[in-house]
Amino acid sequence: MAELIETELERRLSLYQTFVKLYEHHGSLLDDILQLENSQMPTYVGIKSLYLQGVIDSTSVYTVTNLCAGATQTLKQPQQIWTIGRSPHNGIQLNDSYVSRHHGAIQFVEEEQSFYLIDLNSTNGSHINGEKVFKQVLLKDGDRIRLGNTTFYFFLNVTTRLLPSVAVELLMQTLPHSDTDVDLQPDWTTKTRILRESDDTVEMRHRICSQFQESNVTSTPIFDIEQSPEILSYFSSQPLPNKLG
Repeated sequence: MAELIETELERRLSLYQTFVKLYEHHGSLLDDILQLENSQMPTYVGIKSLYLQGVIDSTSVYTVTNLCAGATQTLKQPQQIWTIGRSPHNGIQLNDSYVSRHHGAIQFVEEEQSFYLIDLNSTNGSHINGEKVFKQVLLKDGDRIRLGNTTFYFFLNVTTRLLPSVAVELLMQTLPHSDTDVDLQPDWTTKTRILRESDDTVEMRHRICSQFQESNVTSTPIFDIEQSPEILSYFSSQPLPNKLG
């Protein structure tokens, strides 16, 4: 029995070494085959695409990624170096047995305003778009990175746009529907009901009124923040139709 086990282990080791050599010389070809196979497979619900995004804005540089246990996080690092590996001491920890304890790093070079991938002498190496990385390599938007058995995409964000204000008509459509806030008072008859405004509705009206005042637009009664007792009394006293539409 021991001889059979030893023979099987030797066979598997030989097969693994052959595969490693094949991948070292034809890694890009194998990646293309796997990519083609994955593109023909159906999309399964619940499977997340892994990514790391480098963000450069006017105030800071940081990364956004879901590599940390699948939860999207914003990672800020004072030295602008995000280490990746199996050890929990890395900024980004990967639960992958084929990833070294300190496998690689993403570094931002301020002089060039660019992100680089650095392999930290890992056992199984690092790959960008199927090519093995032997030195510091510049990352481009959309690059496919593979560390061990973990593959993720790198995205670069260097542009921040300030969008114009939303039109008033659209703002009014974002207000909560009144039918969700209608309630019957126990002391009133079934033919009478009072309309209550939720805290969210009041807050939204305050914001809209503030925007109108800053824009020097003449306010209309619909935007009056103070509620009129006479108007409330009028609407609350109106009888309801016999049949609701």
